[in-house]
Amino acid sequence: MNFLAHLYLSGNNPNLIVGNFMADAVKGNSYLKFEDEIQQGILLHREIDTFTDQHPIVKQSKRRLNKRYNHFGGIIIDIFYDHFLAKNWTQFSNIPLELYVSEVYKILQKSAKIYPSNVNRLLYFMVYENWLLSYQHTDEIKKVLTRMSYRTKHQSYMELAIEDLLLHYGDFEKDFMLFFKEMILFAQSKIKT
Repeated sequence: MNFLAHLYLSGNNPNLIVGNFMADAVKGNSYLKFEDEIQQGILLHREIDTFTDQHPIVKQSKRRLNKRYNHFGGIIIDIFYDHFLAKNWTQFSNIPLELYVSEVYKILQKSAKIYPSNVNRLLYFMVYENWLLSYQHTDEIKKVLTRMSYRTKHQSYMELAIEDLLLHYGDFEKDFMLFFKEMILFAQSKIKT
């Protein structure tokens, strides 16, 4: 799962949203320095990633990709799935995507002082370029894949993955819709109320 899905799966708790958002930058047990709900958000992020990586539908999606991407296939599928979440947003939320994204940006910006510096930089660009809202458009997904390809140390070819998305669009969307229903139930079971 990429940013939009992780944030959505955090529910309505701002601290879970914040923890889930910054989780990739928090290594090992350094999450323990944060307050309890932020810790829970970080751990939720990790559990979502594990569930996703091991799920047979996600593995099926990865097999649809060209072999040239190697271990970057999981990242590509995460981005594709965020596209399908944004595109099909009304099936998962009664709140319009534009309003949801605006509120999430405010929540994330309020906690900027606790983020590692690289997370603040990422947040700045996420808000400035309105990534979460733009995910609903395939031309924006192409830009995301290209940016990510340039940031990798090794040749990833991710900039070419838009071809795979368009070639197998219906299959990827079907995979996402089946998988995400299970993902929602899994995430809800992990959130302590």
